[in-house]
Order: sequence, then structure tokens, then C-alpha cells
Amino acid sequence: MGGPPGPVVRPYAMTGGRTRSRYELAIEALVITTQYGEERTIALSLEQQSIAAMCRQVRSVAEIAAGLRVPLGVARVLVGDMADEGFVRVHQQPDRDEAPDLALLERVLSGLRKL
Repeated sequence: MGGPPGPVVRPYAMTGGRTRSRYELAIEALVITTQYGEERTIALSLEQQSIAAMCRQVRSVAEIAAGLRVPLGVARVLVGDMADEGFVRVHQQPDRDEAPDLALLERVLSGLRKL
């Protein structure tokens, strides 16, 4: 009851009603703001500005969703849109059939624990 208020804007409004991005972003995909993203922050929506600020240091899609307090699908769409425009760069495993990198998963888990 005494917690911080939820988002003022409904999550689907942030994505224009879309539930999928052009990218299939894994929750452990790493995101970093590009120089172009830094220079064009003013042109971004408030949520995208928050993502750009968060991703000055590498963050996972899961960390972004948690930081914004939005569903994972919303974060995926927002990050995908930003990647399309060149505002962020996304790094993820090239072949989803391979076993995930244990060190990467440990860093993501550590980051989530800090939230």
C-alpha cells in the first residue's frame, strides 16, 4: 500500500499497442547506448530517455524492464525500436541453440539481485 506509484502511462501506450519488436531479444541480451543515442536524447520519448541513461553502462533487457518497472515485452519493443534507429546497440548470443555463456548469466543474475 505504501509503495511507489506505478507508471502513469499504460505499458501498451508506450509501444503504440505493439507487443513484439522486429528483434527477438533474449532477456539476457546486453544493451548499450551509442554515441548517436547520446547526441539525440532530446528526440526520444521519456521511456527511451530512461533507457539511454541506464544503458550508458551495459545493461540486460531484464535489467531495463526492472528499472523502468514495465513488463519484459514492453522493454523488448522499446529497446528494439531504439536499436532500429541506432540509439542503442544490442549484443546477444548469435545462435540460440548454443548453451548460454555462464559468466554472462552470472552477471545478469548479479545485476538483478542489486535491483
